[in-house]
Amino acid sequence: LFLRFTKDTARFKDELDIMKFVCKDFWTTVFKKQIDNLRTNHQGIYVLQDNKFRLLTQMSAGKQYLEHAPKYLAFTCGLIRGGLSNLGIKSIVTAEVSSMPACKFQVMIQKM
Repeated sequence: LFLRFTKDTARFKDELDIMKFVCKDFWTTVFKKQIDNLRTNHQGIYVLQDNKFRLLTQMSAGKQYLEHAPKYLAFTCGLIRGGLSNLGIKSIVTAEVSSMPACKFQVMIQKM
């Protein structure tokens, strides 16, 4: 999936460039919107925040579904991790939900 999206784009300068691609182009193609916020500590950790994550918007905003929300994020974590892997970046991707439908994905780049 990532390779198909990147075949017509210029090669990326660095991992921040790749993360920007994930937040803009890739997220828009998959979820019909861009990531709302991208943060980094410039040491290999990136936090992608989506304030209205498409896979959680159908669930109630009530607390009763909050415990089930991580199940809906596991697929997306794998999608991010696999895409980065195809671009030569090994990573660990985790997700958290504190209030639905907002969520954060943390990407830890694994140095080779």
